[in-house]
Amino acid sequence: MSGGADSAVRQTVLLRTEALCAGYAQPVFGPLSLTLARGEIVGLAGPNGAGKSTLLAALCGGARVFSGRIVRAPGLRLSLQQQQLPAGEGIPLSGRELLALTGAGADGLPEWLRPCLAERLDRLSGGQAQFLALWACLQAPADAVLLDEPTNNLDPAGIAFLAGALRRRAQSGAGLLVVSHDERFMASVCDRQVAL
Repeated sequence: MSGGADSAVRQTVLLRTEALCAGYAQPVFGPLSLTLARGEIVGLAGPNGAGKSTLLAALCGGARVFSGRIVRAPGLRLSLQQQQLPAGEGIPLSGRELLALTGAGADGLPEWLRPCLAERLDRLSGGQAQFLALWACLQAPADAVLLDEPTNNLDPAGIAFLAGALRRRAQSGAGLLVVSHDERFMASVCDRQVAL
């Protein structure tokens, strides 16, 4: 892609918040104004309780907007990876089936994780299950990918692979919004960071 075309892709705003205050029974954060464009990785920084996860929930319609607004590009497709893996104990869902549920493919999956595709998710280690859930979210056919603490349960090799996968996903034109307390990871992958 030429520099001019790359610049045009980055200028396509996928999500925008305008003086947004959101929460559940009461506002958790705000007012917050931010944008997420195609090809951009934006980090959300702040202490526990600042509202980072609540912001991701609000962007997907899972938290109440008290004031301000969320503007989404027409036809925007969102993919959300939550901090806590859904309870899967006793559910005979394989890694391959999980990817199929989100429309994600296994192309590009690290070799060390390929044997896990045939295994039930509830029989995998925490790191293996976390990475497969991340992959399912990251490779889903979405315009904007929202990740909440994606490095949880990952070893250094998994974190390094994830960093590369995020960059490749952004280069393909997706916008990524990432919440993490891992400052080194955030510095290595984010184009910019927004503090809550």
